[in-house]
Amino acid sequence: MRFVIYTADHEPPHAHVYGEGESRIDIVNLNVITQGGMSDRDVRRAVDVIEEH
Repeated sequence: MRFVIYTADHEPPHAHVYGEGESRIDIVNLNVITQGGMSDRDVRRAVDVIEEH
């Protein structure tokens, strides 16, 4: 998975996560904003990584 934060992107602050599909995750409260083609398992793993960092 690849995590990208675009500093000039719109609110709320979020990370774009790319892999097999993509998702956007709010980095403040860890809510999944969108999930496109990414498995639930991979999204949970991405949330865990964001929470760690």
